[in-house]
Amino acid sequence: MDYQFKRGCKPDMERIRKVLEEEFPAEIQEKEGKLLLDYGALKSIEVWIENKRLFVVTESTADSPDQVVLDTNKRFRNFLEKATGYTAKQRLQMAKKEVSK
Repeated sequence: MDYQFKRGCKPDMERIRKVLEEEFPAEIQEKEGKLLLDYGALKSIEVWIENKRLFVVTESTADSPDQVVLDTNKRFRNFLEKATGYTAKQRLQMAKKEVSK
């Protein structure tokens, strides 16, 4: 999935790395310009910037307890909001606009 940045939110990998570190207390690896980690209910999280857009690819685990899933989802939403500058509601509205084009 890709996300655009709100005006004022720089598409900078160091800033994105700091946001990931704030939200996910896990080891972050860098490989071929992409940040990689795993946390909670997400088996893998892959993040990179291309053409001034944030790309995020995740893979979920199937057998995580509900509490872990809720915590992981909250952290992921917080990460996207801090990284892009847009709330979940705003991202949903933009996605709907993209589909209707």
